[in-house]
Amino acid sequence: MNKTLTQLLPSGAIAQDPDVLYSVFNNWVHGQGIEMYPHQSDALVDLLTGANTIITTPTGSGKSLIATAAHFVTLAQHGRSYYTAPIKALVNEKFFALCEIFGSDVVGMVTGDASVNPQAPIICCTAEILANIALRQGADADVDLVIMDEFHFIADPDRGWAWQVGLSELPDCQFVVMSATLGDVTRLAHNLGEWTGRQTSVIGNAERPVPLTYHWSISPLHETIEELASTGQSPVYIVHPSQAAATEQAQALMSAHLVDTEHRRRIVAAIGGFRFSPGFGATLSKMLRHGIGVHHAGMLPKYRRLVEQLAQQGLLVAICGTDTLGVGINVPIHTVLFTSLSKFDGRRSRLLRSREFHQIAGRAGRAGFDTIGYVVAQAPEYQVENERIAKKFENDERKRKSVRRKKPPEGFVNYTEATFRKLIESVPETLHARMRVTHAMLINLLARDEDTAQALVHIVDAAVDDRAVRRRLLHRAVQLGRSMIESGVVVRRTTPTAGGRRYELNAELQDDFAMNQPLSAFAMAVLETLDPASQTFALDVVSVIEATLEDPWPVLRAQQFEARGEAVAEMKAEGMDYEDRMTALEEVSHPQPLAELLEAAYTTFTASRPWLVEYPLHPKSVVREMYERAMTFGEYCAFHKVQRSEGTVLRYLSDAYRALRQTVPISAHTPEFDELLTWLGTVVRMTDSSLLDEWTRLGQQIDDAAADEQTGTTSRALSSNPAALRVLVRNALFRRVQLAADDDPAGLAALNANDPLATFGYPQWDAALGDYWDDHDEIGVGAQARGPQFFSLDPSGRTWAVRQVIDDPEGDHDWAIQATVDLDACDETGDVVVHVISFGRIDGLTATRN
Repeated sequence: MNKTLTQLLPSGAIAQDPDVLYSVFNNWVHGQGIEMYPHQSDALVDLLTGANTIITTPTGSGKSLIATAAHFVTLAQHGRSYYTAPIKALVNEKFFALCEIFGSDVVGMVTGDASVNPQAPIICCTAEILANIALRQGADADVDLVIMDEFHFIADPDRGWAWQVGLSELPDCQFVVMSATLGDVTRLAHNLGEWTGRQTSVIGNAERPVPLTYHWSISPLHETIEELASTGQSPVYIVHPSQAAATEQAQALMSAHLVDTEHRRRIVAAIGGFRFSPGFGATLSKMLRHGIGVHHAGMLPKYRRLVEQLAQQGLLVAICGTDTLGVGINVPIHTVLFTSLSKFDGRRSRLLRSREFHQIAGRAGRAGFDTIGYVVAQAPEYQVENERIAKKFENDERKRKSVRRKKPPEGFVNYTEATFRKLIESVPETLHARMRVTHAMLINLLARDEDTAQALVHIVDAAVDDRAVRRRLLHRAVQLGRSMIESGVVVRRTTPTAGGRRYELNAELQDDFAMNQPLSAFAMAVLETLDPASQTFALDVVSVIEATLEDPWPVLRAQQFEARGEAVAEMKAEGMDYEDRMTALEEVSHPQPLAELLEAAYTTFTASRPWLVEYPLHPKSVVREMYERAMTFGEYCAFHKVQRSEGTVLRYLSDAYRALRQTVPISAHTPEFDELLTWLGTVVRMTDSSLLDEWTRLGQQIDDAAADEQTGTTSRALSSNPAALRVLVRNALFRRVQLAADDDPAGLAALNANDPLATFGYPQWDAALGDYWDDHDEIGVGAQARGPQFFSLDPSGRTWAVRQVIDDPEGDHDWAIQATVDLDACDETGDVVVHVISFGRIDGLTATRN
């Protein structure tokens, strides 16, 4: 078994000798069957001398090896190094790669959703995680070296602040800044030297080890792909402007027969026992067996990780995705195929910028595998059609002139081969740091033992030269600070600290209190107006928080479509004419609980805080609807037909869980709210635990605090957290109540899918419901029907006995669903397995104790 780099560290008097460390690392590189490029060797020398290093070499030129050298040098000096990246997928990948190189006991990871071995000397994290450390601790932070990968994100309007804060607030730190598309770094090198007092070197003259060749394709897209696959130019990464387009293209490719039987056997063997969930998981499973992958941010992390692993083994012929693989993911790609040179960036449709194009194109060509990489741009469909017409009538000049040529679709951002050539020759734009001041930033700064105002001025001065921008940022900080004082979140200290800190967080707030949304202060003010005695209080708290979160558009569009469908049916039944229906439909939107209350409060709140007007309110019901419908994650995505966007839904639920846990004050934590919070955290944990599962396979213990942070669970087994499992069981039983209320025996029978011992199926439900309707006219599904008085559970042993009493209109409460829950089966499947025994009158059922 090969030794890890940690095991090769020298000891004794020579442990920190630069020449010895250089030799040890160089020998390790030789042992991997490779040689360091001159620029990698130069970077290692700079690292050993303590200099900052800016790496601007092309993609595929070995920046990862330089990062590994940086970790090695810091570890040898008994220091702590951080690797940061903009996306969790890249953080995850680097974490597992470094575990292989250094050993899993010395590598940790923190992403905000999960934390593994967080006290390790080597940490992989998102840029925001490091920025928050820098804000809270400043020069006192236990950080000796930082590797900032994909550093061009410093220019991102929403997230660039994190890279800037990481640089300016860690003055004693050594930095390695890396990106293939940095542009002119003269100013950056100067600032790094000023902030850290270290020499700063720039390494940017390296040649790309695998040169690229470029091609403009005027053939239909499917022909282009088939030609690339048949001429040995695969694997191909097919870049699409949207997630839906990527998935549709992958499905279309399954008819192309890109792999033979033997290749398919290898794929099946590599997939092994991977568990695909129903819905998109089943679709992806079929695609992968055809040698076709999908990769975009709308997928669950476990699926993206699987696609990356299969691609790294060379098993996928084509991967359809968005630009997610352009952010440094180490997937071997021979050809990058752009299906479009324009994109919608969330605000408008536009052409790709130089940096975006080069970042994605640079993924082509695998060092050590390829001698050349291919970049292909697909002409727009109308140009492809015009080319087909021209060829069809190339020998008939009169016909060729008379045929009407296709024009670009209305609103289409047009591009031509000249656009493609201009992008190829372009140089990435010079980076300009972006800065924002938020509640979260100020709360983090309060943890420092120094004057918060002075600390903030230092951050702003380091990031901004323009006086007007500087003044605007500081004015915003004053406004935010005053609002937090007025709301009681921040209080004046009785005695300032030695560092001059005059304010602190209110001690009555929860330990992990946070205000991560621009409207968090507004949410807290509204929560104070709600009635805790209301039956819907817990759900109303959810609605207040949901109104401050970013919209998960796939779900909201589906909700609106469903609401408009129901509205049209009602209007037709009422005899409303077409034009009136169309006018009325403009007012039909997705569900917006508490919208009137929230909008009135928002108007009042922003009257004295006009800067908040730029952050509009977004009332919606996703968490609330999922809970009210008592649905599992999979059922909810299937209900709204958003299986292709499962990752987006999970990300929203994760954000909602974090906001509910960290922003809702302790005074609003009723038993009903705590139960809902437990349910939501468990749903997130159950839906995708791929990261923690893989860490466990490395033979390490999951960090208990991290597991608590994510779900309140310290074990992957459902039965290890009886309180969370009880909530899930209650929801599962109430889901059956809802379907019974709809007189849906087919839907009830379908819930038996994960119960191999099911005996109460369609015939039994149909007959029992018939008997119930003979006794009663309705089944209650409101807040009262969900109350604890209607649910009982006997937690004895490994099989729980449960009963859900029906809330009938007469109040007789003489009918119930009786079931058992096998805890071993729940642990094995990672889901709640409810075995329904009967649905009938209580006098014919065996009692259970509460």
